[in-house]
Amino acid sequence: MTRKQRRATFIAVSLGILGLAVGLMLFAMRDNIVFFYSPSDVVERGVEPGQRIRLGGLVEQGSLEDLGDATLRFNVTDFVETVTVTYRGVLPDLFREGQGVVTEGAFGEDGNFTATNVLAKHDEYYMPPEVADALKRSGQWQGEGAAAPHAETYGQGAYP
Repeated sequence: MTRKQRRATFIAVSLGILGLAVGLMLFAMRDNIVFFYSPSDVVERGVEPGQRIRLGGLVEQGSLEDLGDATLRFNVTDFVETVTVTYRGVLPDLFREGQGVVTEGAFGEDGNFTATNVLAKHDEYYMPPEVADALKRSGQWQGEGAAAPHAETYGQGAYP
Protein backbone atom coordinates (compact mmCIF):
# COMPACT_ATOMS: atom_id res chain seq x y z
CA MET A 1 0.00 0.00 0.00
CA THR A 2 1.44 3.35 -0.98
CA ARG A 3 1.67 6.36 1.26
CA LYS A 4 -1.17 8.08 -0.65
CA GLN A 5 -3.47 5.05 -0.25
CA ARG A 6 -2.75 4.84 3.51
CA ARG A 7 -3.56 8.54 3.91
CA ALA A 8 -6.82 8.18 1.95
CA THR A 9 -7.78 5.08 3.99
CA PHE A 10 -7.00 6.90 7.26
CA ILE A 11 -9.13 9.90 6.21
CA ALA A 12 -12.02 7.69 5.11
CA VAL A 13 -11.98 5.67 8.35
CA SER A 14 -11.74 8.88 10.43
CA LEU A 15 -14.70 10.44 8.63
CA GLY A 16 -16.69 7.23 9.10
CA ILE A 17 -15.98 7.18 12.85
CA LEU A 18 -16.83 10.88 13.15
CA GLY A 19 -20.10 10.37 11.25
CA LEU A 20 -20.99 7.40 13.47
CA ALA A 21 -20.25 9.43 16.62
CA VAL A 22 -22.40 12.36 15.46
CA GLY A 23 -25.22 9.97 14.49
CA LEU A 24 -25.13 8.28 17.91
CA MET A 25 -25.16 11.65 19.70
CA LEU A 26 -28.17 12.86 17.71
CA PHE A 27 -29.96 9.55 18.32
CA ALA A 28 -29.30 9.83 22.08
CA MET A 29 -30.47 13.45 22.20
CA ARG A 30 -33.68 13.01 20.18
CA ASP A 31 -35.81 12.85 23.35
CA ASN A 32 -34.13 15.91 24.87
CA ILE A 33 -34.57 18.24 21.92
CA VAL A 34 -37.55 20.52 22.49
CA PHE A 35 -38.90 22.64 19.64
CA PHE A 36 -40.82 25.91 19.91
CA TYR A 37 -44.31 26.13 18.44
CA SER A 38 -46.86 28.92 18.35
CA PRO A 39 -50.55 27.92 18.59
CA SER A 40 -50.84 28.37 14.80
CA ASP A 41 -47.87 26.04 14.28
CA VAL A 42 -49.51 23.40 16.47
CA VAL A 43 -52.71 23.52 14.41
CA GLU A 44 -50.91 23.63 11.02
CA ARG A 45 -48.29 20.97 11.61
CA GLY A 46 -50.04 18.77 14.12
CA VAL A 47 -48.03 17.56 17.09
CA GLU A 48 -47.89 13.92 18.13
CA PRO A 49 -49.34 13.14 21.57
CA GLY A 50 -46.51 12.78 24.08
CA GLN A 51 -44.02 14.79 22.00
CA ARG A 52 -42.40 17.41 24.23
CA ILE A 53 -42.60 20.91 22.80
CA ARG A 54 -42.36 24.51 23.87
CA LEU A 55 -45.61 26.33 23.25
CA GLY A 56 -45.39 30.10 23.27
CA GLY A 57 -47.62 33.07 22.75
CA LEU A 58 -49.57 35.54 24.82
CA VAL A 59 -51.70 34.57 27.79
CA GLU A 60 -55.25 35.33 26.70
CA GLN A 61 -57.04 37.99 28.77
CA GLY A 62 -59.63 36.50 31.13
CA SER A 63 -58.56 32.91 30.52
CA LEU A 64 -56.72 32.17 33.78
CA GLU A 65 -58.73 29.68 35.79
CA ASP A 66 -57.85 28.08 39.16
CA LEU A 67 -58.96 24.44 39.17
CA GLY A 68 -57.90 23.86 42.77
CA ASP A 69 -55.09 21.66 44.12
CA ALA A 70 -52.50 24.08 42.62
CA THR A 71 -53.77 23.30 39.11
CA LEU A 72 -54.34 26.19 36.73
CA ARG A 73 -55.75 26.45 33.22
CA PHE A 74 -55.14 29.30 30.80
CA ASN A 75 -55.13 29.94 27.08
CA VAL A 76 -52.04 30.72 25.01
CA THR A 77 -52.78 32.60 21.80
CA ASP A 78 -51.05 34.20 18.84
CA PHE A 79 -54.34 35.92 17.87
CA VAL A 80 -54.90 33.40 15.07
CA GLU A 81 -55.18 30.17 17.07
CA THR A 82 -55.55 29.44 20.78
CA VAL A 83 -54.38 26.45 22.83
CA THR A 84 -55.62 25.66 26.32
CA VAL A 85 -52.82 24.84 28.77
CA THR A 86 -53.15 23.02 32.08
CA TYR A 87 -50.34 23.50 34.60
CA ARG A 88 -49.93 22.11 38.10
CA GLY A 89 -47.55 24.11 40.24
CA VAL A 90 -46.67 27.65 41.17
CA LEU A 91 -46.61 30.14 38.33
CA PRO A 92 -43.68 32.57 38.04
CA ASP A 93 -44.21 35.92 39.80
CA LEU A 94 -44.09 37.74 36.45
CA PHE A 95 -46.86 35.62 34.89
CA ARG A 96 -49.87 37.76 33.88
CA GLU A 97 -52.69 37.71 31.39
CA GLY A 98 -51.87 39.59 28.20
CA GLN A 99 -48.13 38.98 28.57
CA GLY A 100 -45.74 36.69 26.71
CA VAL A 101 -45.22 33.17 27.99
CA VAL A 102 -43.45 30.00 26.91
CA THR A 103 -44.73 26.71 28.32
CA GLU A 104 -42.95 23.40 28.08
CA GLY A 105 -44.88 20.15 28.06
CA ALA A 106 -46.79 17.76 25.83
CA PHE A 107 -50.20 17.09 24.39
CA GLY A 108 -52.01 14.12 25.87
CA GLU A 109 -53.98 11.49 23.97
CA ASP A 110 -57.10 13.59 24.68
CA GLY A 111 -55.59 16.59 22.84
CA ASN A 112 -55.05 18.73 25.95
CA PHE A 113 -51.69 20.43 26.49
CA THR A 114 -50.20 19.77 29.91
CA ALA A 115 -47.29 22.02 30.84
CA THR A 116 -44.50 20.89 33.13
CA ASN A 117 -42.74 24.23 33.07
CA VAL A 118 -43.93 27.82 32.56
CA LEU A 119 -41.50 30.58 31.62
CA ALA A 120 -42.60 34.19 31.92
CA LYS A 121 -41.00 37.33 30.56
CA HIS A 122 -38.26 38.97 32.60
CA ASP A 123 -39.42 42.59 32.52
CA GLU A 124 -42.39 44.67 31.50
CA TYR A 125 -41.38 45.07 27.85
CA TYR A 126 -39.57 41.86 26.95
CA MET A 127 -41.19 39.17 24.84
CA PRO A 128 -39.47 35.90 23.85
CA PRO A 129 -38.13 36.31 20.29
CA GLU A 130 -40.04 33.22 19.13
CA VAL A 131 -43.32 34.73 20.37
CA ALA A 132 -42.54 38.05 18.66
CA ASP A 133 -41.80 36.21 15.40
CA ALA A 134 -45.08 34.28 15.65
CA LEU A 135 -46.99 37.52 16.24
CA LYS A 136 -45.28 39.10 13.23
CA ARG A 137 -46.25 36.12 11.05
CA SER A 138 -49.86 36.37 12.22
CA GLY A 139 -49.98 40.13 11.54
CA GLN A 140 -50.61 41.01 15.21
CA TRP A 141 -47.18 42.50 15.94
CA GLN A 142 -47.47 45.99 17.42
CA GLY A 143 -43.83 46.84 18.09
CA GLU A 144 -42.49 47.61 14.60
CA GLY A 145 -41.06 51.12 14.65
CA ALA A 146 -42.36 51.81 18.16
CA ALA A 147 -39.55 52.40 20.61
CA ALA A 148 -39.88 50.73 23.96
CA PRO A 149 -39.38 53.10 26.91
CA HIS A 150 -36.29 51.23 28.11
CA ALA A 151 -34.85 50.20 24.73
CA GLU A 152 -31.60 52.00 25.49
CA THR A 153 -31.22 49.94 28.67
CA TYR A 154 -32.14 46.53 27.28
CA GLY A 155 -30.91 46.84 23.69
CA GLN A 156 -32.88 46.05 20.57
CA GLY A 157 -34.65 42.89 21.76
CA ALA A 158 -38.17 41.83 20.89
CA TYR A 159 -40.48 44.49 22.27
CA PRO A 160 -44.23 44.66 21.80
